[in-house]
Amino acid sequence: MSIKNRLRFIGAIGAFFIFSESFSQSSASSYSALGLGEFSYGGLTQNQAMGGLGISYGTAWSINNVNPALASRNTVFNFQAAMNYRSVQAATSSESEGLDGGGLSYLALSLPINSGKMSVGMGLNQISGVNYNILVNGQVANSDLRSINRVEGEGGISEAYLSTGYMIAKNLSIGIHGSYLFGSTIRTNQLSLVDSAGTPIGATSEYYERFTVADVTVKGGIHYFFKTGERSNLHLGMMYHAFGDISGKQFAKVADLGNANNPDEPGDVINDNDRGKIFLPNKLGYGISFEKINKFVVGLEAQFQDFTEYRSFTGESGELGESFKIGLGGQWTPDVTSMDNMLKRTMYRVGLEYQQTPYIVNQSQITDVGINFGGSIPLNSLSMVNLAIKVGTRGSTNNGLIRENYVNFSLGFSLNDNSWFYKRSFE
Repeated sequence: MSIKNRLRFIGAIGAFFIFSESFSQSSASSYSALGLGEFSYGGLTQNQAMGGLGISYGTAWSINNVNPALASRNTVFNFQAAMNYRSVQAATSSESEGLDGGGLSYLALSLPINSGKMSVGMGLNQISGVNYNILVNGQVANSDLRSINRVEGEGGISEAYLSTGYMIAKNLSIGIHGSYLFGSTIRTNQLSLVDSAGTPIGATSEYYERFTVADVTVKGGIHYFFKTGERSNLHLGMMYHAFGDISGKQFAKVADLGNANNPDEPGDVINDNDRGKIFLPNKLGYGISFEKINKFVVGLEAQFQDFTEYRSFTGESGELGESFKIGLGGQWTPDVTSMDNMLKRTMYRVGLEYQQTPYIVNQSQITDVGINFGGSIPLNSLSMVNLAIKVGTRGSTNNGLIRENYVNFSLGFSLNDNSWFYKRSFE
């Protein structure tokens, strides 16, 4: 390996660990108050623009962290990163309010060991995110007092992973993705009482809860394709992510406002960094896609998680139900060989998503519908700028629920290099 390429490698690894120190969650949803927050199903930016398509299809120049078996298709060194931003307009039947959130979405690196047959990768990725701020006013029974209850949450669970994909037979690949889960969810509940004139009565009490995760999980995948024509393929893929019991520790305390998060201040400690477990259901996904080589691809995929099996740190089910997501998406490149027209070499993507979320509120299960679009704009022969936008709606204003109209933005880049795998004829 030349000195130049060694420096590129060291720079990419350095950026990986520098950014890992500032990795942040980017969810923004009132419904993330339930369970362990809002789970991510979309993959990287290029997958998100196609409705999450990634179980059955991947390319040689893009990292795939949805199905690890598709890492076997990588033929170039690849480093990817992206920022994510979400803007939400949440509304009830009588009022509405804006909510937003954003941050570093993911970091990923892939290195072919045997180009086109085996690759290894590593990365940082978001598993679930918590970001909500809800204010509830209510009348105290049999009195003239009103209660003001502010419920807030932030944080989430992330993963640092290692993965590999290997082609074990002609057109057949398998992969494994091992994750170290880390991160914390922080939730507070502040309760105040006021009289009819709005004057505070007594002290404001606060409940503070911090759950910190530290455990490992594993995901496996399989991919097979067969030719349907001289320049067309049909792809089949499946992945299974085993979660189960996830270890962590919890601190929970009730105290006057401002004292609940400090273990040394007066108050009632419920959990003093007690060790325990939560139970996360396993996730299954599979899909099918049709590819016209270097022209277009279209695919249909589904993912399932049964959150009726979910158990919190205290053993509660959290009023969650079965969840599934169906995504239909595609990609089109006008002319991949065009050297003088960047727009012709751009990969344009579009997708549709329907999700039955795990959240059950007032005996109604919340659904989510969105349309996705975006693309990858080439910077040179291999590297690209990636963009994905999703416009969607979640829930409704019926039955006392919250409807969220949202726009998600994901902007990232992909730095690729294939010079590592070619011997120099001249130095």
